[in-house]
Order: sequence, then C-alpha cells, then structure tokens
Amino acid sequence: MKFTQSHQNPLAWEESAPLLPQTPRDLPTGRQQFHRERLMAHIEQSSTTTATVRPKARGLRLPRPAFVLPVIALAVAGTVVAGTALNGGDTRSGGVATGPALTTLVGATTTKGLPQLLDQASTAAGRETHPTLKPGQYVYIESRTANTFVKTVDNKSSLASYALHQRQIWLSADGTRGWLIDPTVNRNSRGETLSLPDEQGNTPKAGVGHPSYDFLARLTTDPDKLLKLIYKETKGQGNTPDQQAFTTIGDLLTESYPPAELYSALFRAAAKIPGVVMVNDAQDAIGRSGVAVARLDEVSGERTEWIFDKKTHIFLGDRTVQVKKVLEYGVAVKPGTVRYTSAITKRTIVDGMSQTPAHNG
Repeated sequence: MKFTQSHQNPLAWEESAPLLPQTPRDLPTGRQQFHRERLMAHIEQSSTTTATVRPKARGLRLPRPAFVLPVIALAVAGTVVAGTALNGGDTRSGGVATGPALTTLVGATTTKGLPQLLDQASTAAGRETHPTLKPGQYVYIESRTANTFVKTVDNKSSLASYALHQRQIWLSADGTRGWLIDPTVNRNSRGETLSLPDEQGNTPKAGVGHPSYDFLARLTTDPDKLLKLIYKETKGQGNTPDQQAFTTIGDLLTESYPPAELYSALFRAAAKIPGVVMVNDAQDAIGRSGVAVARLDEVSGERTEWIFDKKTHIFLGDRTVQVKKVLEYGVAVKPGTVRYTSAITKRTIVDGMSQTPAHNG
C-alpha cells in the first residue's frame, strides 16, 4: 500500500493520472486523507529526529484531530515509516517553522442564546451567493491554518506548533479530481493530487464523510432528515455518535462549498445535536474575534468550536481547544492548548485546478 501521491503540476497530473499510482481509499476519502497526512508528518519528523506528531489534517476535510488512530491506520503507519527508512529517508521539504504550542483562554460555555445564534447563522448562510459549478470548474478554498503536535528530539518530548500558513485546495464537482497545497503536508510547494480512482481502480461513492459538490447539491435541506442521514452514514465512527455528527457538519462547513440552502440547513441541523453549546468569545486563526458554537468530546477532552462574526454571523473558521488535561505520547496536553486553528480567507469557483481567483478566467 503506497501513501505517497504525485507532486506534478496539477495540469500535468490530469494528463498522466491513468499511469501513476494514487492514494488508496480504504477509509472514507476525508478520513483516509486525514490519517495519511498525519502519517506523512510523522515521517517528516522521523527523518531528522525521533519524533511523533499529530497535525490537524484535512485532505477533503479533511478532518479533525482524532484521539485514537484506527487499528488499520496504525498498521499502515508501521508500513509507511519502515518503507521510508529503507528508501533512505523520504523527507518532505516542508518549510513551515515550528514554535511553542499555541494556547488560548478556555472560554466559558452557555446554552443561553444558542438557538438564536444558530438561527442567525443559518439566515446569514442562506443569504450568501454560492455559484453553481459548471463542467470543468473547481471549488477553490483558501485558508490560514496552524496545528499543535508532540515533538521528540534527543529523547525529550514537548508540544510544538506549526506557524500559521496558507492552505489551498481544489475539488472537482464529482469529487474525482483534486489538488492540495499545504506546506506541512506536501513534499514541495507544487502540492499533490487528491484525484481518484485509487491504485486498484476504485472510486468510492460520495457521502457525508467524503462529499463532492454534486453529492451536496442533491442532499435534503430539511434539518431533521439531514441530521438523520448524517447519523446513519457516520454510525460507528468517532468517539460518540453525537460528537461525530457535530464533527461531520463542521467538515462540511469548512472545506466544501454546499449550495446556500444546504449551508443554511446544516446550522439548523447542528442545533438539534445534544451537547452543543455557545462560547461568547473566540478567535479564528487570523485573529478575527467572534462567537462560537461548540461541542466537547468527552473522550478526548477536546472542544471543537465553529467561529462566527458577532455582527454578521458569517462563518469565519474553526478551532479545536483542549479543555481537559490528557497525556499524549507521555506529554501533558493542558487545558487551553490550541490543537488546530483555521480561518477561511477565500471560497469560490475557478475554471481550472491550477488557477487561483486572481488568475481565474
């Protein structure tokens, strides 16, 4: 099983895709990419030090930090790391500086005003203009992200964080073609393919855990039916059904581009999940202040926060904050540690996988 993807120019990839090995998709697209990115980061650190990392990764949203890797992913981890060592150390160029772990104050939570906030967020989302993808076009999402991980150097472990950096992703309407540029994941600045099918020739069916634009465009906008579908498709995933439902909706809010009606319905569906609360003060990755809709994962002690502008109620980004102290690889992760933070800076449609909005058309 090979996890390394091609790092050609996106246009060159499309021409040679049938000839090159691609990422296997044993797990749902988003979750598989999440584990893949985590493992690649592990390999990068291992090539120069003895290190263990747990970056936030979002192949196709890709995802939120998982507390425990599935057994299959642990098995793959051993295979990939061993394979890298045998090949003399396959090191990613990276280029993103690391520093002390990101921290924040753990904001108090309340349920007072939560229904109103989600209703306002839903109304604001419904007013947005989300263009319809035309044949050959791509969803383009640009964000600023940073994440925290355990790093071990000379047998000494501590928490560290990648510096805030830009992340860009291109996704085709049917979800079979895509490209990712993230310096904490890619081997070089050109990025890597997210295109399908896998090396066995399989193209997984789109779902809420690995959505495509076409799939989202066909989803119900009835909040009750939508939430029921999410629970059904994510059964057995995550630490609890409610947390997984919240996580899945968060994934859809960030690195996908649903039609405005569905975008609005997702907030109304989230309001029906038990344990959802509000945090009156939160900041996204680039320092924009807002109010957050959040939920605590009781197993991992991590609280996922969706951050909204206090006046316009437009969705700004998300972050994951440690609320309960845990030990990870022998290192104490204290309350206030920012596991991951993100700010969406651009979400639009472009005419080609190599294009950015400034060069579109």
